[in-house]
Amino acid sequence: MNSKLGFLSVVLLGFNAIVGSGIFLLPNKAVALVGPFALVVVVFVALLTISIALCFAEVSAKFEKNGGAYVYAKEAFGEFVGFEVGFMKWAIAIIAWATMATGFSEALGAWIYGSSELPISFKAIVASSLVLALTLMNLAGIGLSKFFNNLITLAKLTPLLIFIFVCLWFVKAENFQPFLVLGTSSAGEVLSFSAAFSAAALVIFYAFTGFESLAIAAEDYKNPKKDLPRAITWVMIIVCVFYLLIIGVAIGILGLDLAKENAPIAAAFDRIFSGYGASIVGIGTLISIGGIATASSILTPRVGHALASDGLVPRIIAYKNKAQTPVVAIIITGVLTLALVLYGTLIGSFAVLAAISVISRFIQYVPTCLAVLVLRKRKDLPQSSIKVPSFVPVIAIIISFWLLINANGEQLIIGLGGLVVAAVFYAFAKLAGKKF
Repeated sequence: MNSKLGFLSVVLLGFNAIVGSGIFLLPNKAVALVGPFALVVVVFVALLTISIALCFAEVSAKFEKNGGAYVYAKEAFGEFVGFEVGFMKWAIAIIAWATMATGFSEALGAWIYGSSELPISFKAIVASSLVLALTLMNLAGIGLSKFFNNLITLAKLTPLLIFIFVCLWFVKAENFQPFLVLGTSSAGEVLSFSAAFSAAALVIFYAFTGFESLAIAAEDYKNPKKDLPRAITWVMIIVCVFYLLIIGVAIGILGLDLAKENAPIAAAFDRIFSGYGASIVGIGTLISIGGIATASSILTPRVGHALASDGLVPRIIAYKNKAQTPVVAIIITGVLTLALVLYGTLIGSFAVLAAISVISRFIQYVPTCLAVLVLRKRKDLPQSSIKVPSFVPVIAIIISFWLLINANGEQLIIGLGGLVVAAVFYAFAKLAGKKF
């Protein structure tokens, strides 16, 4: 089995890393804020996120090593900035993987137990088993992981394609009228257009994130300098088309009633298939969460491997076996993820930990977008196959600051706290001998 990922596999990995259970729950929140105008918001956000993705695409063509945003920040702005980006990315990716594993156990539990309260032991066993299985699969080599990722991505596409092409015939034009309907605040007051638009854009924005992870595993791609920029671009275009079709079909079937549904895609399916929608969407949700967990199991350890390769965490973490599998990074990542899963299912909650993700996105996007302008001047680096206009990184940076400004106070405090923790680890590395 080929041990490297070709272009199609990289595209499928990127799609898997972005499209998750959120697409089954997204449309109601956006439509509640702006009505069918949510389709315009999707296009707007797609253009914004594509501008950020294009920055990743340009700088990714200059490197063939693991790490993604960490590598770009380190090369453009030095070791400390790179470490801050890499440390936060690794920590958040582990938290995200643990959260998804727990979410999978809850989705499966809802399927089995219905409305009954889920046994804690059930959630712990299912979530832990998923993490262990994906860790073992990853240890077996990128070839097996590639096969499973491709398989589950295609399985994820199936219910979405069924929804689009079957339900498309039941779309009614009158359900798109009125096209703009402003939502209300928690106090019951009608929102201004700008407030409703920005709130809807934020909801949709997070559904597009995940593309930045695609560059992390560059060493496991057949031709990263050529395939990665193209893959990032194509993934974003495909996801944008899928989101437009899915939200458009859901609105076309349910109209403004979609805003009242907690599970809008299931409700649209039920309207067509008379009660079978919940079952179809339940299967799709499980596959989607499992798919993102699979992509996380592949990508997350590669961040730790990149940090270790540069001596910013113990070098033993960079060890690869004869098959070029970063086994130590995979084991450490798996153990930490398993510990968080057990914490989340048996003891506490992931709500506080997951809040850091807002800042994590910010500190990956801004340095990478700035790196586009800095690394272009480096004569020792190869020219990129994609060169974006200089205004694109500027727009992308503005978007990232907009994202940060719209984060709540708790997220900002926790996220900044994560940066402080990263700085402490960096200082420790220096005091321990500059390099581990």
